[in-house]
Amino acid sequence: MREMILKAVANPPKILWGPFLPTLMNIGIQFPIMFMFIGIGDVNPLLFVISIVLVHGAIVLAGTKEPHLSTMIQAFGQTRKVTTNLYVEKGAKFEP
Repeated sequence: MREMILKAVANPPKILWGPFLPTLMNIGIQFPIMFMFIGIGDVNPLLFVISIVLVHGAIVLAGTKEPHLSTMIQAFGQTRKVTTNLYVEKGAKFEP
């Protein structure tokens, strides 16, 4: 059991040598835009394929510098929640 935990921490999941979440975000954003531009304006899809490859290359470079990029994005999303104050005071109070 201990080996699995260490392996998961040491080797975060990757897709085509890039961090999992940024790679999925790249594909999830650029593919629908590509299909919309192809359907609406009859644009050559080669432009988008080149863009997808270039952005994926940048993601791979960022992933080699910081391998836990997906975890950092998930942690940032969890800390950006707006709190409500129970007591009338200025500022954000983190009381239950």
